[in-house]
Amino acid sequence: MTQVVLGENEGIDSALRRFKRQVSKAGILADVKYHKHFETPHEKRKRKAVSARRKLRF
Repeated sequence: MTQVVLGENEGIDSALRRFKRQVSKAGILADVKYHKHFETPHEKRKRKAVSARRKLRF
């Protein structure tokens, strides 16, 4: 769990900036977006196939 402790004489803006940086480094939002909806096995295979085709192209 990401946690930010406010230092003495530290503004809320800098603490919020630190929190956002920690959340993005931990990959929490990406994980939430990934698990937002249930994915059937068929959809999972299709997504992986599209990803593989995209990797081959580049």
